[in-house]
Amino acid sequence: MRRYSRRELFRTALAGTAAAWAALRWPSPAVGAESQGTSASVAASKSRVALISGQDRAEMTFKALKVFEKEITQAIGNKRVIVKPNNVFAGSRLACTDPANLEGILEFLKSIDKCSDVLIAESGAVVPTLEGFEGLGYNPVAARYNAKLVDLDRDAYELMPCLNEQDMQAHPCRVSKLLMDPNNFVISAAKLKTHDTVVATLSLKNIVMAAPLKINRGSDKRIVHGGGYRAINLNIASLGTRLQPDLAVIDGFEGMEGDGPVRGTAVDHKVCVVGLDWLAADRVGLELMGIDPKQVGYLVYCARLGMGEYDLDRIEVVGEKVQDHVRKYRLANNIEQQLQWMKQST
Repeated sequence: MRRYSRRELFRTALAGTAAAWAALRWPSPAVGAESQGTSASVAASKSRVALISGQDRAEMTFKALKVFEKEITQAIGNKRVIVKPNNVFAGSRLACTDPANLEGILEFLKSIDKCSDVLIAESGAVVPTLEGFEGLGYNPVAARYNAKLVDLDRDAYELMPCLNEQDMQAHPCRVSKLLMDPNNFVISAAKLKTHDTVVATLSLKNIVMAAPLKINRGSDKRIVHGGGYRAINLNIASLGTRLQPDLAVIDGFEGMEGDGPVRGTAVDHKVCVVGLDWLAADRVGLELMGIDPKQVGYLVYCARLGMGEYDLDRIEVVGEKVQDHVRKYRLANNIEQQLQWMKQST
């Protein structure tokens, strides 16, 4: 079998990404006018999302996952399970996935006999990954369930193209192969957080922004930012075509509002959102945060590409009623600048 060079693989990836960019007609003024960013391909039946509230983070997570016990068991099959926490800055517990959330996920996997080959994998944005795991208290949880802690920055990568709006050129970005491997079942252990660049961060962004690696003191995460608010939304969506989580687990026990994803303040919310349709789960997350779904560019783009359900009327929420748990999260101070992605380039 022929072995392809990284350059050849990058060219192939570029062709696919260019097609996605063309499909989105970037930049497009029509995006902001869509009614709730309705998905380009409408499912025959409603997507299902679990919403659970409670006073115990691990128990809430476990209960929300139990709603989809049969479906998750079948979806995992013989695949290895990758749990991807959000460790954007391990110096802030509020900004990161809580170990109790991981405990709930791992206990559920144990209950369905899918805990024999589990990796907890991350590429920490600031603090070295394994150091961050230890500081956040992940090590004893991982040991209890025999899960392996993995630093994605030490793993293999594939080159993927990202657009930079300053020169309108595609730039190669080193992206984790582990998170793109179809033989892995990827769980996004995300949080409800506002964001100072893309309005909100939920399950997809948790995966996509971990995939660009930090190697030899250089971080490719900055390449995804693309030099502006328009490009980062487009890049997250285009990378998302290869990096969609198989399961979204969004912890809203204590959310973050304001200048997230690191410098925001806590919101006592006590909710957990779970869904096999990650886009539907993210959409429910936005509703719980009181955020206009038309303002979150990368999710609107993903809906256009038919990556999931984004119309709340076509999402069946199991468990709690969404309207009973809506909070109005304060957005980042630079929200007007962030919404530049909605405007047509002049």
